[in-house]
Amino acid sequence: MKIMYLTIELIVGFFFLFIIVKFVGKKIINQISPFTFIAAIVLGELIGNALYDHKIGVLYIIYSMCIWGGLLFFVEYLSQKFLAIRGLVEGKPSALIKNGIVDREALKKNRMNLNQLQNLLRQSETFSIREVAFCYLEANGSLSILKKSKYQKTTQEDFNMPSQVVSVPITLIRDGEVLWDEIIDLGFDESWLKSQLNTYNITDYKDVFIAEWLQGEGLFVQVI
Repeated sequence: MKIMYLTIELIVGFFFLFIIVKFVGKKIINQISPFTFIAAIVLGELIGNALYDHKIGVLYIIYSMCIWGGLLFFVEYLSQKFLAIRGLVEGKPSALIKNGIVDREALKKNRMNLNQLQNLLRQSETFSIREVAFCYLEANGSLSILKKSKYQKTTQEDFNMPSQVVSVPITLIRDGEVLWDEIIDLGFDESWLKSQLNTYNITDYKDVFIAEWLQGEGLFVQVI
């Protein structure tokens, strides 16, 4: 009898887990944020504990997974609708290296030391800090690296070309909301932003899905 109950619970848990992952989204698999990391752990624990607790039946598995799946979907829905909640749930990347200079305050804020940074760089096939122009610590703990031009895979030195300044693209508007901190850091103001958007015949920030600034190439805009 126990074998039969265990078989039924395994089958129910398997299909409900598949449905929840398909329903909530694929990013729970990659665990691209602290929230999805925790969600995946708890989801696995819910099934595992239920399977090996003989006092818990199939209905309890279905109920607990429905509640947890509903909460996941609700939070994901809110993060899609509201930028503030998205930042709280998903977190923000931290710039550990800017223009080839390691930001020591950013390392301290993320409770990292130089050895850990170098370790992560080596795992990303970057064996010297001197190769890095910009390095971001993403919300899931991985590194995103933009190398200096002469250290990139197809290098200017291979063609005897002069080195070029490496710039990182900056998001100025996301989901209709202006990121004023980024604009101020660039040394621009609201009048400059409006003049840039006017060239795209855009008068309302809420019409902009994403606006990205790259030195030397200007503004890239995609409307909603």
